Amino acid sequence: MSKPLISLVIPVFNEEDLIKEIFERSINALKEITDLFEIICVDDGSSDKSLSKLIECHKKDNRFKVLMLARNFGHQAAYTAGLEYAKGEYIAMMDGDMQDPPELIKEMYEKLINGDYDIVYGKRTGRQEKFPKNLFIKVFHIFFKNIIKIDTDSDAGNFSMLNRKALNALLSFKERNRYLPGLRSFVGFRQGYIEYFRPDRMTGEAKMNFGKLFNLGLDAFFSFSNFPIKICLFTGLAGVILFFLATVYTIIGKFSGIAPFGWSSTLLSIYLVASIQLLFLGIMGEYIFRIYKEIQGRPIFIVKEFLE
Repeated sequence: MSKPLISLVIPVFNEEDLIKEIFERSINALKEITDLFEIICVDDGSSDKSLSKLIECHKKDNRFKVLMLARNFGHQAAYTAGLEYAKGEYIAMMDGDMQDPPELIKEMYEKLINGDYDIVYGKRTGRQEKFPKNLFIKVFHIFFKNIIKIDTDSDAGNFSMLNRKALNALLSFKERNRYLPGLRSFVGFRQGYIEYFRPDRMTGEAKMNFGKLFNLGLDAFFSFSNFPIKICLFTGLAGVILFFLATVYTIIGKFSGIAPFGWSSTLLSIYLVASIQLLFLGIMGEYIFRIYKEIQGRPIFIVKEFLE
């Protein structure tokens, strides 16, 4: 069985109102490039009618394939599942909320086949979303770009297209807590981008709420940076220096008769030190928990059925 030329991977979770839009726009966008393609929609344990509507679309066009996961494994795991099942020589990634226009895949593809790039991603010139979410994303990308030691674009997400060589490199990473845009930058290769404005959702509520975005941000920081550990180290060194200075001050005060601090300052000092210790234990715990999950060796996802 010959490999499809182009694969498009779309994770879907409770997007029943958008399935028809996903099907029609994705099919039409890829038809402009070639008739030899496949679309892999990964149902990440949806609890609404998304799966049944995906199956209906599969019956209309068997190039529209449905990969059903056994339960909800998360956005990045769903992407990984679709990428591992993709057979194309060129593989695109697109979110199921239709905020990434599938019509731009043709432009990405043209950049790849011209031989200039191995990876082309979408760079957002702006995004039409609620202010708190937009602010959180901007702050995260600023910190992430300036802290980690790899070259990454602060305005890029999952929307991208890779050739088979770059995808094989990306799939060689097996960690459980993953941040695909960071891994995509980490693999290297020749990377380019196209610019686009990311609109708000057409309908429904965003599935990546603040809690999920925060957890994804933690995965990104702890996976690619030792910055949190350095915070602990430098704060500890500062504490040692302050302790030394306080000891000198206390000795001088004993001999000079300077009045000692009151109980309030003593208690505040104790609370401050205890809070810092608890914060550092939490940071260390995050690293230890991620190490524990890696050692467990559990699969990133479990496939229930694949309709191809």
